[in-house]
Amino acid sequence: MQTQSAFREYVIISCSTMRLETERLKKEGFFNPIKILYTAPGLHENPQELKNQLERQLNNARKYSEKIIVIYGSRCYIDTKDPSRDIDTLIQEKNSNATRIKAKSCIDMLTSIDERAKISEGKKVYWLSPGWLGYWKQIFKDWDAGKANETFPQHDKAVILDSVGIYEKYSTDSPEKLLEFADWMKLNIESHKVSLNRLKRLLLDETS
Repeated sequence: MQTQSAFREYVIISCSTMRLETERLKKEGFFNPIKILYTAPGLHENPQELKNQLERQLNNARKYSEKIIVIYGSRCYIDTKDPSRDIDTLIQEKNSNATRIKAKSCIDMLTSIDERAKISEGKKVYWLSPGWLGYWKQIFKDWDAGKANETFPQHDKAVILDSVGIYEKYSTDSPEKLLEFADWMKLNIESHKVSLNRLKRLLLDETS
């Protein structure tokens, strides 16, 4: 797989939910973009704020480079007034030079649908990325107990697609935080280790 040189002229814009993964890629030397700009985590729950923050970061990115890669999924933004306007429309209207990695969500950035089918082993799984463990109170801040009880118990368990060792860190250093999240979801939370190879490929696809 190519080295960081492929990204030397790029600015990356990412949802903070993927911050652990992007910082790991930088630390490991996979890429060293000019800048990584972040939006707040969990903005898929607040489309207007997502639009505002993403547009602001697209403007900021142009101060550094015309080459911009956005780490957001196609399902992360829906214009409630005009559902035909998706996240790609939003990005292109603001900066026609920016591209978005071809994934549906942060979960899809880490594993394909076929990989998730194998991991689930026939169980109904609520998928989590590492960022959701750290930011769940912010992501679900507008959820009441009724919505939580309606959503999570439909699943057999929750699984963190862990590419950065977050589950082990929480289990060792802050088990009470892990238990608090599990209790709120009323689901057992398990970890499944994954690599960052899929995310790497998706990022490299946008440099060709």
